[in-house]
Formats: sequence, structure tokens, C-alpha cells
Amino acid sequence: MIRAWLLPDIVSPEQRSRMMSGIRGKDTKPEMVLRRGLHALGFRFRLHDRKLPGTPDLVFPKYHAVILVHGCF
Repeated sequence: MIRAWLLPDIVSPEQRSRMMSGIRGKDTKPEMVLRRGLHALGFRFRLHDRKLPGTPDLVFPKYHAVILVHGCF
């Protein structure tokens, strides 16, 4: 079994930074699928509310609920 933390990084910090900057944090495919489905069911929500901790993806003020979508990394 190979331990991931024992392997050296094969790219430079500059390359790693460039690669990581290309990973989107908003409007990912799983998030868009969920948003379309919830909206079609009649749910109304706010997107990426920075006033809340963690900047949740979907905020339902009427229900005092939030959804954080994890995926597409």
C-alpha cells in the first residue's frame, strides 16, 4: 500500500497554483443539476450568500435552510 503523503509532489508550486485556480467553486455541474430540479419543483432560493458562514451554495430563507453542494473536484 502506497501512502499518498509519502509521495513527493511532481509539479512545481507555480504549476500547482495554476492547476488549482482552474477548479471552479461556483456553478459546477452537480450544483446546476440540483438547482434546476429544485426550481422546477417550485423552491425559490438565493445563491452563494456571503453573509452566512461557509458561503452556502443554496439558501432557502423561507425555510431557514441551506445546501452546500460538494462535487466536481
